[in-house]
Amino acid sequence: MADPHHASDAHDDYVRGSQHIDEQASTFELFINLAKWGSLFIACILTFLVLWFQPGGSFIAGAIAAFVLLVAGVLFLRSGKKAH
Repeated sequence: MADPHHASDAHDDYVRGSQHIDEQASTFELFINLAKWGSLFIACILTFLVLWFQPGGSFIAGAIAAFVLLVAGVLFLRSGKKAH
């Protein structure tokens, strides 16, 4: 049978900020990093393919533009110093 719950001791069951959130924090950080770097990768691939396959486009122009976008993206998206 389930334990009886009394209203008199219910306020002691949960204390705000007492749970460990290490796993949730690491999952959130993983998701943010995958979204950030995945978006950069997709943008580089799309830039390369659009400039390569457009009428009058070239492989070299697409490769150079994708490389420039990749370098700029890495410079802007890399993590800075942590505050804590």
